[in-house]
Amino acid sequence: MQIEAGTVLDAKITGITSFGAFAELKGGKTGLIHISEIAEEYVEDVSAHLKKGQKVKVKVISVQGDKISLSIKRALREEKKPRGGKNRSEPKPAAKKAGPPEEFEFVGRRDRGELSFDDMLQKFKRDSDEKFQDLKRSNDNKRSGGYKRAY
Repeated sequence: MQIEAGTVLDAKITGITSFGAFAELKGGKTGLIHISEIAEEYVEDVSAHLKKGQKVKVKVISVQGDKISLSIKRALREEKKPRGGKNRSEPKPAAKKAGPPEEFEFVGRRDRGELSFDDMLQKFKRDSDEKFQDLKRSNDNKRSGGYKRAY
């Protein structure tokens, strides 16, 4: 049986450790359920959530050679997902990649009074210089003990 990432399978807990639990899958393969993938809440003690011989549903996170990473909490999320539509065999549309939106809206355009880019840049520079001068005066006063330096 070929095990692929993303599939939900039935498994049987075969061993419990401090860092997770080992589960046997169909076909005799064994995978690890890391402690962070056991439940939605914080898991301090794995044996408080799982028992040896217990049957659970797991989702395959990754398969790297002989190492199979499993998750109980992701399998539970899969079960909770609503299944809509009459034709379930229909493929899902590809997820949109993060990037710039297709339409741009210039927020705050009215506040700027239709200034040109050069005007906005000059205003920004002027405001920045004023703030920098205030900061510089404040630091100079702190360094000199409150007295102005004579140059």
